[in-house]
Amino acid sequence: MTDTPYYPTADAFSGVTLKRGLAWIFDIIIIGVICTLVLPFTAFTGIFFFPALMLTVGFFYRWFTIANGSATWGMRMFGIILRDLYGRPLSSGTALAHTLGYTISVCVTPLQLISVILMLVSRESKGLTDYLLGTYAMNRYA
Repeated sequence: MTDTPYYPTADAFSGVTLKRGLAWIFDIIIIGVICTLVLPFTAFTGIFFFPALMLTVGFFYRWFTIANGSATWGMRMFGIILRDLYGRPLSSGTALAHTLGYTISVCVTPLQLISVILMLVSRESKGLTDYLLGTYAMNRYA
């Protein structure tokens, strides 16, 4: 049986850009709390490389939460999920690729700006990584 691309209705993307932004803020707070809890285990040397610690913890947080529910905790809180081109939840490998793409774009400011602009102007609120992987974020109950 051949997979055919899935095309959700416009309602599936209603308000997703705002929800993605709010979910991102929520996820950053969670990652910051986790990093703060990890600091004593680094003998507080993590203070000197806190941005790298945030990036590393954030990478694993995003990968594991997306692989195990197709959404980070922030996305779940705001009622959005990630899907692949065929409308399926992201596999662990696709979640890893999505997280890697996000992490690279965070480290390279022009890529992050392009991603945000794409989310703002596209009907499906797709970021740069979403376009490259064929993924999209949509309302959970659409």
